[in-house]
Amino acid sequence: MKEIKAIINAYDAKSPETKAALATVVRVEGSSYRRTGARMLIMDNGTWVGGISGGCLEGDALKRARLAISQAKPTLITYDTTQDDAYQIGVGLGCNGVIDVLISPIEADAPKAIELLRSCLTANRQTHVLLTVTQVSDEVDGLGTGDMFRYTGPNSLAQLADEAAMTTATEKIERYIQKGKSAPVEIPFADGRVVELFVEVMPPIPHVVLLGQQYDVYPLVRILNELGWQSTVVANPQKVTQALFGAANALVAPADFDAIPVDDQTAFVLMAHDFKTDKANLPRTLATDAPFVGVLGPRVRTERMLSELAEEGTPVAETDRMHAPIGLDIGATSPEEIALSIVAEIRAVLSGRSGSFLRLRQAPIHERD
Repeated sequence: MKEIKAIINAYDAKSPETKAALATVVRVEGSSYRRTGARMLIMDNGTWVGGISGGCLEGDALKRARLAISQAKPTLITYDTTQDDAYQIGVGLGCNGVIDVLISPIEADAPKAIELLRSCLTANRQTHVLLTVTQVSDEVDGLGTGDMFRYTGPNSLAQLADEAAMTTATEKIERYIQKGKSAPVEIPFADGRVVELFVEVMPPIPHVVLLGQQYDVYPLVRILNELGWQSTVVANPQKVTQALFGAANALVAPADFDAIPVDDQTAFVLMAHDFKTDKANLPRTLATDAPFVGVLGPRVRTERMLSELAEEGTPVAETDRMHAPIGLDIGATSPEEIALSIVAEIRAVLSGRSGSFLRLRQAPIHERD
């Protein structure tokens, strides 16, 4: 979402006479620095925002975008870094992947793609699904390369006007929504025509709720902001400096804890540095459906909390959702390093990863079909 926000801001800030196009990664086969859904806004004055690679493809994409803008015609470009071809952009990079990039000019008087992306920012605690037509084998009424629309269910596919195609498309799209994964899908028609769609699944951004008000909250909030994640600080507003008011997305008083929205991308971090406060917050956070509840401090401290809660008649069963002590074992000592350790573990858990060394991973870095 952070990249989308930057693209929208850049589009809104450009001069009216400046023309622009969106370049979007719509298919990846093999290895690639960026995955499907990565995009950049390219303007005909030579500037761009965002990215589709680690920097190796952006220059060529700029040239292709200028051509697409001048022709007012979308184009699908394939970058193949697996071939030892001196004329292929990306050769010699060693990425060993194939990347399809759709470059779509943005109509100045009807920037539909920009407005669709903008709508995904206004309600970011829900999963958004966007469909983009990447190729049409033959004319299909109402569909053309570069068309982009929101998927809200089978009725969103009425323009396919083919019951078998609608059924196939719905099944494939719903499967990717369940996986939370963006991917291209091919939709065959009974008459032999084929429409290729890029299904972009955008789950809510991670939401980290920090229960504490000490100075080590600040580096955590700064890292979360850099990532483009959402941060909520639970603390007494009268005991928090004005700097934190501006840095965090929300500041919630402890009495309003139950008003905090919780979903499958929410993580709680107990870091009050006060034993009684953390002990009171532990059962409250575990009573939610959040997939991650972390407790700062040594293991014996949390074990003491659990023991006292049980003695007081409020037993808390240990669960895989509870991470105590919180953080990855990276040897962190400073507040900034500890914040890095915490955020890295949250990212690993929400991604279903172990947080171990990539060199020990037997499977590819990114899941492949």
